[in-house]
Amino acid sequence: MNIETKFSRKPIAFTEAMDFLNERVEQLKNGRNKELIWILEHPLTYTAGISFKKEDILDKKIKLIKTNRGGKITLHNPGQKIIYFAINLNNRKRDIRKFINIIENSIIEFLKLSKIKARSDKKNIGIWVKNKKIAAIGLRVSKWVAFHGCSINIKNNLKDYLKIIPCGLDNKNVTSIKSEKKNLPRDFEKKLIKIFIKNINKI
Repeated sequence: MNIETKFSRKPIAFTEAMDFLNERVEQLKNGRNKELIWILEHPLTYTAGISFKKEDILDKKIKLIKTNRGGKITLHNPGQKIIYFAINLNNRKRDIRKFINIIENSIIEFLKLSKIKARSDKKNIGIWVKNKKIAAIGLRVSKWVAFHGCSINIKNNLKDYLKIIPCGLDNKNVTSIKSEKKNLPRDFEKKLIKIFIKNINKI
């Protein structure tokens, strides 16, 4: 299927990205546009999913943006890559668990390019390197259009996690490709997109 790919080199404000993504979702519901995979970065931003708890906020001074995605509180900051999706499961298998598995396996496949051995966890959604989280996943589905997406820590400042309990987990148990002392492949965004498209089109 024909999936539009979008790359943003400059950081995009979270609210601006959500306006664009929500509009694409409405268009997909009405059959008026293509599916989308969008890679970008956000400025320092803390967002809360629908199951967040106030006690997960350790620094009460942070500005928290509430969202309609699944999950709890998470961090976005420069050096972390966000992959947003708008995928119409009406034209594929209506299987949310399968779609999440596709995202998990795609991230694991991508990390192998940097010689990082990663795994998923049935209890704690996301991707892990040993006991540290390197990628987060948060989705929402409306009329079988799946949107929001995932984030991968590339070379972001992990100290920003200390102001929250990310995804309800230990805020020290996070890592990044840089922290693992691994190198990125050339044109890694293109390789990441290629992996996602290949795997999503298997649904």
